[in-house]
Amino acid sequence: MAKWSELPIARRIVTASDEHGRSYFAEDGPPPKILSVTERPGYRNMNIWRLAPLARIDEPDTIIEQTGVLPPPGGVVFRVVDIPPLPKDPLEAQRQATALFARMFPDAQHDSSSPRSSGMHRTDTVDFAVCMSGEIIAIMDEGEKVMQAGDILIQRGTSHAWENRTNDVTRMLFVLCDAER
Repeated sequence: MAKWSELPIARRIVTASDEHGRSYFAEDGPPPKILSVTERPGYRNMNIWRLAPLARIDEPDTIIEQTGVLPPPGGVVFRVVDIPPLPKDPLEAQRQATALFARMFPDAQHDSSSPRSSGMHRTDTVDFAVCMSGEIIAIMDEGEKVMQAGDILIQRGTSHAWENRTNDVTRMLFVLCDAER
């Protein structure tokens, strides 16, 4: 276990869309609000992002009813996804992406013909994506970023894809919040 002084400040990556609707990375750096208390040495609170109130505290869990990628209207979905290495053959990668979106996530706006990645898709959600282990490439219409364990991306309804270009499985944590355009 690392000492607190050895832990780096969290990396926050934020996406946006330009005036033509093309996705890009708007920010990449530390969170804008980091709090500490001198009376509690080593304690550090990194506020990453904030949304308006969503649900009542006593709401029951309805995850068993979840289908597709999208959260329920006005709701949230919290999931962990293991992403295997991307196939080296582009046709195989496209076949796998097409099957994934058709079977698991038909409610995503998938664009398998995108020149950026066969996994390009968009949802009307604000997503919090945390790389828990491994390495993942976050792809926008304009650019890409390598994310490593501990990095956080705020995905704001932009066209995007995820590619694992390593030889090991990557584990990601996603929180998808229903949103309006």
